[in-house]
Amino acid sequence: MQHNPSTTAHIKIFSQNFNTKSMEGEVSAGDFKWHFNWQFSNGELLLEPPLGRALIQDALLRFLIKTDYYLEPGGDYDFTIKAKF
Repeated sequence: MQHNPSTTAHIKIFSQNFNTKSMEGEVSAGDFKWHFNWQFSNGELLLEPPLGRALIQDALLRFLIKTDYYLEPGGDYDFTIKAKF
């Protein structure tokens, strides 16, 4: 029986600002690392650098939307992506 490929993504939340309705942090998966800024008022997710961004963007946005009320600055979180990086 074959296992589906997966990668664990690690997230660090640096800041959350309810005045600007944004959250900043870092996400890493495999050999990739990105800085993100999520404007949760309009659902806009910005990721830098652009290298490999397409691999993580949708999965990260789904995770942020699903868990936004539980995320806190200084927190470290993990989620699984159904792809091998």
